[in-house]
Amino acid sequence: MFNKILISEDFDSYNIGIKKTVEELKIPIIDQAFYCDEALLKIKRAIIDHEPYELLITDLSFASDYRKQKLEGGEDLIQAAKTEQPNLKVIVFSIENRFHKIKSMFDKYKINGFVTKGRSDTKELQKAIISINQNESYISNVNYKSFQNNLYELNDYDVYLLKLLSQGFTQKDVEQHFKEKQIVPNSESSIEKRLALLRASFNVKDTKQLLSLVIELGII
Repeated sequence: MFNKILISEDFDSYNIGIKKTVEELKIPIIDQAFYCDEALLKIKRAIIDHEPYELLITDLSFASDYRKQKLEGGEDLIQAAKTEQPNLKVIVFSIENRFHKIKSMFDKYKINGFVTKGRSDTKELQKAIISINQNESYISNVNYKSFQNNLYELNDYDVYLLKLLSQGFTQKDVEQHFKEKQIVPNSESSIEKRLALLRASFNVKDTKQLLSLVIELGII
């Protein structure tokens, strides 16, 4: 099990809850930070002392107050921490539940786990810590796991296409819009082929069901 972790969370109630959850796993050193700048300083100091943290648990949103901060939120903290210590393992503990956003955190920042705040979140957090200690990734939402492979096929083109359709654009409208914006492929046949692939990937019968599902999943 981990020996030294850092919790970065600005609300006392969550900070206390997270620490209690971690203590149940018998982790000997548990440090806390209420600000992202403070958390980064602790990470840098630990590296200098040759006693680096093994795991960072952080929220994404931090309320602003009278203290001016260089790091505006959890994403900035993760990026800066990874620059200082690339092998640092990270769990995001956040109210964020949009699956496309969660996926992007794994892709962009190479986080190791994501736990959504809510019902049974402390149990999920414990599971995440145990899994990551065993070099496994962890995502708390069961539905996300079910659609994880599908989401990895989505790219910016797909998301933009689905957003336009959800706004009432017809495929002909999308074709014209893509041509005006010089987005390729932009022929009506290529758009239909991409939609057919997406419908098959998400196992839905028509585009209406596809749009309902991606909206429910938080992709658009």
